[in-house]
Amino acid sequence: MHRYGVRDVEKLLHLPRSTIRALIAAGFVSPARGPRSAWLFSFQDLIVLRTAQALADAKVPQRRITKSVRELRRHLPDAMPLSGLSICAVADRVVVREGSGRWQADSGQYLLEFEGDPADGSLSVIERNTAAEARTSAPEWFDKAVALEKEDTEAALAAYEQAIAADPALLDAHINLGRLLHEAGRFAKAEQVYRDAVRTCGSDPVLLYNLGVLLDDMERKAEAMEAYEAALRADPDLADCHYNLALLYERLERPKDAIRHMARYRALIGSRSN
Repeated sequence: MHRYGVRDVEKLLHLPRSTIRALIAAGFVSPARGPRSAWLFSFQDLIVLRTAQALADAKVPQRRITKSVRELRRHLPDAMPLSGLSICAVADRVVVREGSGRWQADSGQYLLEFEGDPADGSLSVIERNTAAEARTSAPEWFDKAVALEKEDTEAALAAYEQAIAADPALLDAHINLGRLLHEAGRFAKAEQVYRDAVRTCGSDPVLLYNLGVLLDDMERKAEAMEAYEAALRADPDLADCHYNLALLYERLERPKDAIRHMARYRALIGSRSN
């Protein structure tokens, strides 16, 4: 593995030695020690240093920077890919991509593009700080997220988070964010999104139904039942909720309740087809 001294870092990243020392002292990187205890940095250290500095320049709190760069390090390759490297971050999520042309700069808080090979003494860093995002409204973030869902799930998740940050009461953004996280198997995060939305947006039937489906998939049947029942209190004609409750009650060996909800489901479906 190629190692870089402090002078290499200064030259490649255009960071003064005082900044490098400060970033090390903050715990963002832990370089190895070489002869005479000189710092030796890995390729990953270079990327983390530059990303941490970009976040610090953007006035991101240190605790969030620490969490972001810890996540970043887990996804970095050992060396610079031939196609380059792109890093996008929103809130505490950091997404790493090989190649520099596949990120939309306005889909995240900041975008860094790295090209060249630091092992050869060349590294080009292009920073796209999206100051324009402050002017992007919650509905605009929401529309971007919807458009991104099929082609880039991570970017869609990031855009939904931006929509919620811009307008915490935007219910559809909470619902879609939770659904995407659920589909991705990130159950704990999805549950957090749904429960935060209930506190912020109230007892919306679709929101509660989605929470019930999630809890059902997590085998937390009693909690799923409560969520489904709450959804039906908000909207007694939510047919899919009656259907899911019927199946759940059947598994819980409560046949009368299962029959009641299945009958209601069939009545609702029948009335729609007439």
